[in-house]
Amino acid sequence: MRKILFIDATVRKGSRTRRLAEALLNAVAKEDDKITRIKLSDMDLSPITEDVIDLRDKALSVSNFSDPYFDTARQFTEAEMIIIAAPYYDLSFPASLKLYIETISVNGIAFTYGSDGIPTGLSEAEMLYYVTTAGGEIGPYNLGYDYVKTVTRGLFGVKDTQCLRAVGLDIMGADPEEVLKNAISGLEYLKAEQ
Repeated sequence: MRKILFIDATVRKGSRTRRLAEALLNAVAKEDDKITRIKLSDMDLSPITEDVIDLRDKALSVSNFSDPYFDTARQFTEAEMIIIAAPYYDLSFPASLKLYIETISVNGIAFTYGSDGIPTGLSEAEMLYYVTTAGGEIGPYNLGYDYVKTVTRGLFGVKDTQCLRAVGLDIMGADPEEVLKNAISGLEYLKAEQ
């Protein structure tokens, strides 16, 4: 049994990104996997404040992360597979995802620093899938995925990441349902890998 964490950073009810991410989840999940879903718009996420920094520093100094504030970081770190559904907004992703990443970036839970000052990730995740959709083309500016990949692999220690995307959904003459259908049918190879 694997622990799969599904992080939903979408905001629309009929989100195309969520549909693609759900199809991915169906392709990779096994019957006995434990799937935890979180919807970022339902969480009380806020920017890091001085009070939060003080809370983190105190917890680290006494090696006690029992405060409920740290539950989100623990949940992320303990997941063995992570799926992030994040629409392509302004060359990146919705702000709620950045707030979430700030919340889970806890020294002592998500990573630790060695005596040489280099961080070592503590994540148990073998794979993180970043799922996005865009009305236009993304081109070389997939800054949202680039950021998530850098933070989760370089700081948190996630072993591997992959970006799955459906683009050009709103280009004049495009059939968004056909684009999504093609992206979803392309996930069949993942079933064989599981």
